[in-house]
Amino acid sequence: MSGPGERAGPFIVTAELPAPVLAWADGLRRAHFPPERNHLAAHVTLFHAFAPSLREELRPLLAGMAADHAPVPARVSGLMNLGRGTAIALHSPAMLALRAAIADHFHGALTAQDQHPPRLHITVQNKVSPAEARALQQALAGLVPDREFAFAGLGLHRYLGPEWETVGRWPFRGARGVDQPARRG
Repeated sequence: MSGPGERAGPFIVTAELPAPVLAWADGLRRAHFPPERNHLAAHVTLFHAFAPSLREELRPLLAGMAADHAPVPARVSGLMNLGRGTAIALHSPAMLALRAAIADHFHGALTAQDQHPPRLHITVQNKVSPAEARALQQALAGLVPDREFAFAGLGLHRYLGPEWETVGRWPFRGARGVDQPARRG
């Protein structure tokens, strides 16, 4: 719970990138994101805004899911045009399945934006002109190779204006894949 004087911003849930992918993507982000607007490291957003009142429910749910699941397979699948920006497109049916389980748990408490599965991506440029975005996509064409990786865990962050406060990160430690049933008591 937020104490007196704390700002109670919404909570953001991320899929945590493994260190080599994070370093590569964050390098692209630092090179191409407008510096005056780049307040965050590279990240993959699963949910944009959980109500502050859900904090105490989010923490154990995310921790339990991470403890139960093996690292989640994914693939870099090229570039994504964001209209006024550029992103690295990601393909991970298993992460979308895990996200669906979280969404199901919080059914009725999701914002309109979070009621629909996201197009998984890492934003490397945003809030530029469409021409600037297309120019970067042309410059990066062929330089963003398809590559396999595994998401490292789940993260929970509080939105505090342009910055985020990390509330928790939980590495995937389990042996079961997303498509396998949960263990029974």
